[in-house]
Amino acid sequence: MAARDLRIFIGLGSNLGDGMRQLLTAWDLLGAAPGVSLVRLSNPYRGAPVGMVSDNWFTNAVGEIRTEMSPLWLLRHLLAIETIMGRRRDSEETGYQDRVLDLDLLYYGALRLVTANLRVPHPERRRRLFVLEPLAEIARDFIDCEASCPVAMLLADLRRCEDALPEQRRQSLHAEVWPEVSQRFSSVDL
Repeated sequence: MAARDLRIFIGLGSNLGDGMRQLLTAWDLLGAAPGVSLVRLSNPYRGAPVGMVSDNWFTNAVGEIRTEMSPLWLLRHLLAIETIMGRRRDSEETGYQDRVLDLDLLYYGALRLVTANLRVPHPERRRRLFVLEPLAEIARDFIDCEASCPVAMLLADLRRCEDALPEQRRQSLHAEVWPEVSQRFSSVDL
Protein backbone atom coordinates (compact mmCIF):
# COMPACT_ATOMS: atom_id res chain seq x y z
CA MET A 1 0.00 0.00 0.00
CA ALA A 2 1.41 3.40 -0.97
CA ALA A 3 1.84 6.01 1.76
CA ARG A 4 -0.72 8.15 -0.07
CA ASP A 5 -3.37 5.49 0.66
CA LEU A 6 -2.69 5.25 4.40
CA ARG A 7 -5.01 6.74 6.99
CA ILE A 8 -2.89 9.21 8.94
CA PHE A 9 -4.22 10.95 12.05
CA ILE A 10 -2.90 14.08 13.70
CA GLY A 11 -3.84 15.28 17.20
CA LEU A 12 -4.15 19.05 17.58
CA GLY A 13 -4.20 20.88 20.91
CA SER A 14 -3.86 24.35 22.39
CA ASN A 15 -4.36 25.89 25.82
CA LEU A 16 -3.04 29.41 25.28
CA GLY A 17 -4.92 32.12 23.42
CA ASP A 18 -7.83 31.41 21.08
CA GLY A 19 -7.52 27.63 20.88
CA MET A 20 -10.14 27.09 18.19
CA ARG A 21 -8.64 29.74 15.92
CA GLN A 22 -5.14 28.34 16.46
CA LEU A 23 -6.19 24.79 15.64
CA LEU A 24 -7.92 25.93 12.45
CA THR A 25 -4.87 27.97 11.42
CA ALA A 26 -2.57 25.00 12.08
CA TRP A 27 -4.94 22.77 10.07
CA ASP A 28 -4.79 25.23 7.16
CA LEU A 29 -0.97 25.38 7.37
CA LEU A 30 -0.80 21.60 7.34
CA GLY A 31 -3.00 21.50 4.25
CA ALA A 32 -0.81 24.08 2.50
CA ALA A 33 2.20 21.74 2.62
CA PRO A 34 3.11 20.19 -0.73
CA GLY A 35 1.88 16.63 -0.92
CA VAL A 36 -0.57 16.88 2.01
CA SER A 37 -4.32 16.47 1.50
CA LEU A 38 -6.66 17.26 4.36
CA VAL A 39 -9.43 14.68 4.65
CA ARG A 40 -11.50 15.57 7.71
CA LEU A 41 -11.28 17.37 11.03
CA SER A 42 -13.22 16.47 14.18
CA ASN A 43 -15.19 18.99 16.15
CA PRO A 44 -13.15 20.83 18.77
CA TYR A 45 -13.26 19.44 22.31
CA ARG A 46 -12.61 21.50 25.44
CA GLY A 47 -11.23 20.00 28.62
CA ALA A 48 -9.08 20.58 31.66
CA PRO A 49 -5.36 19.86 31.38
CA VAL A 50 -4.23 16.25 31.87
CA GLY A 51 -0.80 15.45 33.30
CA MET A 52 -0.01 19.05 34.23
CA VAL A 53 -1.18 21.83 36.52
CA SER A 54 -2.63 24.83 34.68
CA ASP A 55 -5.67 27.08 34.87
CA ASN A 56 -5.84 27.09 31.06
CA TRP A 57 -8.20 24.54 29.53
CA PHE A 58 -7.29 22.83 26.28
CA THR A 59 -9.01 22.84 22.94
CA ASN A 60 -8.31 19.55 21.13
CA ALA A 61 -9.25 18.00 17.81
CA VAL A 62 -8.09 15.15 15.58
CA GLY A 63 -7.61 15.44 11.84
CA GLU A 64 -7.13 12.87 9.13
CA ILE A 65 -4.72 13.57 6.28
CA ARG A 66 -3.17 11.85 3.30
CA THR A 67 0.47 12.40 2.41
CA GLU A 68 3.46 10.81 0.77
CA MET A 69 5.79 12.29 3.41
CA SER A 70 7.54 9.73 5.54
CA PRO A 71 6.61 9.76 9.23
CA LEU A 72 9.87 11.54 10.14
CA TRP A 73 9.41 14.20 7.46
CA LEU A 74 5.82 14.67 8.60
CA LEU A 75 7.04 15.09 12.19
CA ARG A 76 9.50 17.78 11.04
CA HIS A 77 6.67 19.55 9.26
CA LEU A 78 4.42 19.37 12.35
CA LEU A 79 7.20 20.81 14.53
CA ALA A 80 7.77 23.61 11.99
CA ILE A 81 4.07 24.52 12.14
CA GLU A 82 4.23 24.60 15.94
CA THR A 83 7.18 27.00 15.72
CA ILE A 84 5.46 29.20 13.13
CA MET A 85 2.44 29.39 15.43
CA GLY A 86 4.61 30.57 18.32
CA ARG A 87 5.30 27.46 20.35
CA ARG A 88 8.48 27.71 22.37
CA ARG A 89 9.95 24.66 24.08
CA ASP A 90 11.80 25.39 27.29
CA SER A 91 14.52 22.77 27.52
CA GLU A 92 14.99 23.52 31.23
CA GLU A 93 11.38 22.71 32.08
CA THR A 94 10.36 19.13 32.69
CA GLY A 95 6.93 17.64 32.05
CA TYR A 96 4.08 19.16 30.10
CA GLN A 97 3.80 22.92 29.74
CA ASP A 98 1.14 25.36 28.57
CA ARG A 99 1.34 25.66 24.80
CA VAL A 100 0.01 27.72 21.94
CA LEU A 101 -0.05 24.61 19.77
CA ASP A 102 0.71 20.92 20.04
CA LEU A 103 0.61 18.64 17.00
CA ASP A 104 1.01 14.89 17.52
CA LEU A 105 1.30 12.16 14.91
CA LEU A 106 -1.17 9.63 16.35
CA TYR A 107 -1.25 7.01 13.59
CA TYR A 108 0.47 6.52 10.26
CA GLY A 109 -1.70 3.72 8.91
CA ALA A 110 -0.79 0.49 10.71
CA LEU A 111 2.89 1.44 10.91
CA ARG A 112 4.73 0.77 14.16
CA LEU A 113 7.81 2.91 14.51
CA VAL A 114 10.14 3.70 17.40
CA THR A 115 12.97 6.21 16.98
CA ALA A 116 14.70 8.62 19.35
CA ASN A 117 12.24 11.37 18.32
CA LEU A 118 9.06 9.58 17.30
CA ARG A 119 6.86 6.70 18.36
CA VAL A 120 3.97 5.65 16.14
CA PRO A 121 1.29 4.94 17.07
CA HIS A 122 1.43 7.63 19.72
CA PRO A 123 2.24 5.85 23.00
CA GLU A 124 -0.33 7.71 25.13
CA ARG A 125 -3.29 7.63 22.72
CA ARG A 126 -5.14 4.82 24.52
CA ARG A 127 -5.07 6.69 27.84
CA ARG A 128 -6.29 10.07 26.58
CA LEU A 129 -9.96 10.83 26.36
CA PHE A 130 -9.14 14.09 24.55
CA VAL A 131 -7.56 12.01 21.76
CA LEU A 132 -9.97 9.06 21.57
CA GLU A 133 -13.17 11.11 21.70
CA PRO A 134 -12.44 13.25 18.61
CA LEU A 135 -10.71 10.34 16.86
CA ALA A 136 -13.78 8.15 17.32
CA GLU A 137 -15.93 10.96 15.94
CA ILE A 138 -14.15 10.82 12.58
CA ALA A 139 -12.80 7.25 12.47
CA ARG A 140 -14.61 5.03 14.95
CA ASP A 141 -13.92 1.88 12.89
CA PHE A 142 -10.20 2.56 12.37
CA ILE A 143 -8.25 -0.43 13.74
CA ASP A 144 -5.54 0.30 16.30
CA CYS A 145 -2.58 -1.75 15.07
CA GLU A 146 -1.34 -2.61 18.57
CA ALA A 147 -4.67 -3.36 20.25
CA SER A 148 -6.15 -4.99 17.11
CA CYS A 149 -9.52 -3.38 17.75
CA PRO A 150 -11.46 -0.34 16.52
CA VAL A 151 -10.93 3.09 18.05
CA ALA A 152 -14.55 3.04 19.26
CA MET A 153 -13.69 0.02 21.43
CA LEU A 154 -10.62 1.78 22.85
CA LEU A 155 -12.82 4.74 23.76
CA ALA A 156 -15.44 2.50 25.39
CA ASP A 157 -12.72 0.69 27.35
CA LEU A 158 -11.25 3.96 28.61
CA ARG A 159 -14.67 5.22 29.68
CA ARG A 160 -15.37 1.92 31.49
CA CYS A 161 -12.07 1.71 33.30
CA GLU A 162 -12.61 2.67 36.95
CA ASP A 163 -8.97 3.50 37.60
CA ALA A 164 -8.16 5.20 34.31
CA LEU A 165 -6.63 8.58 34.91
CA PRO A 166 -9.06 10.09 37.44
CA GLU A 167 -8.15 13.59 36.29
CA GLN A 168 -9.67 12.80 32.87
CA ARG A 169 -13.02 12.03 34.48
CA ARG A 170 -12.90 15.43 36.18
CA GLN A 171 -12.07 17.25 33.01
CA SER A 172 -15.65 17.54 31.73
CA LEU A 173 -14.59 17.01 28.14
CA HIS A 174 -17.23 18.34 25.79
CA ALA A 175 -17.57 18.97 22.10
CA GLU A 176 -18.04 22.41 20.64
CA VAL A 177 -18.49 23.61 17.10
CA TRP A 178 -16.02 25.52 14.99
CA PRO A 179 -16.68 29.27 14.76
CA GLU A 180 -17.01 29.03 10.99
CA VAL A 181 -18.94 26.15 9.51
CA SER A 182 -17.32 25.63 6.14
CA GLN A 183 -15.44 23.11 4.09
CA ARG A 184 -11.96 24.33 5.01
CA PHE A 185 -10.31 21.34 3.41
CA SER A 186 -10.55 19.19 0.35
CA SER A 187 -12.44 15.95 0.72
CA VAL A 188 -10.88 12.72 -0.37
CA ASP A 189 -13.00 9.90 -1.72
CA LEU A 190 -12.66 6.99 0.68
